[in-house]
Amino acid sequence: MSDFTGLVAIVTGGASGIGLATAKLLSSRGAQVAALDLKPEGLPDDILGVQADVSDDAQVQAAVAAVVERFGRLDVVVNNAGIGAVGDVTANSDEEWARVLDVNVIGMVRITRHAVPHLRRSPNAAIVNTCSIVAWAGVQQRALYSASKGAVYALTLAMAADHVREGIRVNCVAPGSADTPWIDRSLQHTADPVAARAALDAFQPTGRLVTADEVAGAIAYLASPLSTASVGTVLAVDNGMHGLRLRPPAQA
Repeated sequence: MSDFTGLVAIVTGGASGIGLATAKLLSSRGAQVAALDLKPEGLPDDILGVQADVSDDAQVQAAVAAVVERFGRLDVVVNNAGIGAVGDVTANSDEEWARVLDVNVIGMVRITRHAVPHLRRSPNAAIVNTCSIVAWAGVQQRALYSASKGAVYALTLAMAADHVREGIRVNCVAPGSADTPWIDRSLQHTADPVAARAALDAFQPTGRLVTADEVAGAIAYLASPLSTASVGTVLAVDNGMHGLRLRPPAQA
């Protein structure tokens, strides 16, 4: 027996990065897991892959229905699907603003909208949203992305207030710079990807990026029936990026 035994979980963006790490961890702890993704390929045999674009409400509705039909219930939703954006406030077109907000914010709304009727029937209902430390820490060249994650932070608190008395806990995790495929792709656009990665690592208080497994562990904690007093919580997983003010190494 484990803390997720008998529970059914949906993880969006579950075929790579933080989503895949979360899907694997929940499964290892007893959950039946469905990974919703644009390309749900190469998943372990114990994870159900379901194709779904969170920007398409009809696909989301069909995907949630398919998971409930397959497993008979729904207990946990991890709203993790998201896309990045780089640039200051002058850099991104209206179309890109609309696309990022549609995926990162309204995508969570779509999944949750169709999941809530099933979650209301669960004695261990939990929603965990993937936010980001940039929701409240100003980081250069992240205007659009930061705006989307600030909205996720506010949405999490509003959802928690709306659904706590229905027995549905809503929380979020706020990763710092995480070692994911998106970071790798971003670094490839720099003049020297190796040097850019070294500089990014050096910027972290611990000298390294957060791992996908570390974020997954935080998500699992908030989703678990063992954390029933955690409601409206924002759990930072950022290596101390926001809260610490360290001297340069030479002056320490």
